[in-house]
Amino acid sequence: MSPDRVGGATELDPDERVGLRFKHVTTRAQLDHLEQANIQAALQWLARLKIDDILTEQFIRELHRKLLGQVWGWAGAFRQSEKNIGVDPLQIPVQLRLLLDDVRYWVDHATYCPLECAVRFHHRLVFIHLFANGNGRHARIMADQLLSRVFAEPPIDWAGGADLQAMGARRSSYLEALRRADRGDYQPLLNFVARRGNGLPARE
Repeated sequence: MSPDRVGGATELDPDERVGLRFKHVTTRAQLDHLEQANIQAALQWLARLKIDDILTEQFIRELHRKLLGQVWGWAGAFRQSEKNIGVDPLQIPVQLRLLLDDVRYWVDHATYCPLECAVRFHHRLVFIHLFANGNGRHARIMADQLLSRVFAEPPIDWAGGADLQAMGARRSSYLEALRRADRGDYQPLLNFVARRGNGLPARE
């Protein structure tokens, strides 16, 4: 996921600006503003979109391109470099296909309730780390699309009234829950979404 942000006036370093379409952008605040405007436009596109199957590589890449493509030239393209998180870049297409096969199986066989299915889908997308940036936001929207389009369920209240992109108690809980899920313990992540009335009882 994106590095934690420390202040909107923080200058972007040269590595952070690779692929940026707006050369005049130099601070995190400017970048945040552009990305948020792009995401809002993408959400409007998504609300109008008629699609039967979201569990495809094509849709996953297109959604990321719509979310960030007005800001970043690499939006929608799989990551090509190693990061301190995520699978080997060469494994991304393979791991994504395995995930999509798993999710189809979960849906067809009612392996998990809709909310847990969406939470597990979200975590695996973040864990694979498909793109150079924007993975958390993309994975949360994909999970919500799974809930609404496949299960006819309401979306998750991920932010719970907070700014989930900014470091705070809510984001800290979210990141810790993802780390626990990396080790196979999904209960903290289920508790995280359940605390905001998403239909699953929280257990500590």
